[in-house]
Amino acid sequence: MRIAFSPCPNDTFIFHAWVHGLIPGAPKLDVTYADIDVTNRLAAGTNGPEVVKISYAALPWVLSEYALLPCGGALGRGCGPLVLRADRAGSTHGPAVLAGRRVAVPGERSTAYLLFRLWAAQHVPGGVGEIVILPFHRIMPAVRDGMVDAGLVIHEARFTYPSYGLTLLADLGSWWEAETGLPLPLGAIVARRSLDLPAIAGWIRASVEYARAHPEASWEYVLSHAQELSPEVVKAHIALYVNDFTIDLGKIGYEAVNTLLGRAAQAGLVPKVDVTGETAQL
Repeated sequence: MRIAFSPCPNDTFIFHAWVHGLIPGAPKLDVTYADIDVTNRLAAGTNGPEVVKISYAALPWVLSEYALLPCGGALGRGCGPLVLRADRAGSTHGPAVLAGRRVAVPGERSTAYLLFRLWAAQHVPGGVGEIVILPFHRIMPAVRDGMVDAGLVIHEARFTYPSYGLTLLADLGSWWEAETGLPLPLGAIVARRSLDLPAIAGWIRASVEYARAHPEASWEYVLSHAQELSPEVVKAHIALYVNDFTIDLGKIGYEAVNTLLGRAAQAGLVPKVDVTGETAQL
């Protein structure tokens, strides 16, 4: 079975047991490790993998072929994308500083960019200027080096941005939680509708449960795909992004997904969809 997910610590932690044949009855996996912008495009293509990790923002475009699974994804509190800028002498602070500026973002259909657009509509008078699409690992260097005026970052950048001399302009996860009272949906696991969805959901849950019960078993595998990260950052990354919502979205998780996509649809940013309960019983 073909599967695509990122090399980030939370994904490799979650899927370690399945990838290494530790889940009884689960098929062998053919894994593609790729940045989320790449996996979003794979799912939107004509011959995408059977199981894919995508951005929730990309979900409306793939639901004809894929179903959202209620497990294995990234949804939580205190884990949202950050808007960063270099703290140069004489620079001003506050969201208005982004008006007409160049901002780097990690993918046109990333949840981070969708959330940024919703936030900027409220906080940046006149809107931002040019949007530059970059792989997430290139965004902080681009801000540091003055290639862009600000950057929208995800993943472990939450823990590492001070080392690039950058400062926090906005925490979009905190803004979202204050706005809605809900956790933030970031990354979703989808599977082709033609497959045995209950079985796939069961294998993913078993892999997550194995990882949480035996965290040391996946350590070498996780670190091998996170070579530029310190062990401390890897542990913090997993602790933040792998939580009870990873086992099951539940009522609150589905509400969060539909609230995000509903607001985005009202703003004309995504097609209108409703995923409430579609696969909640898997």
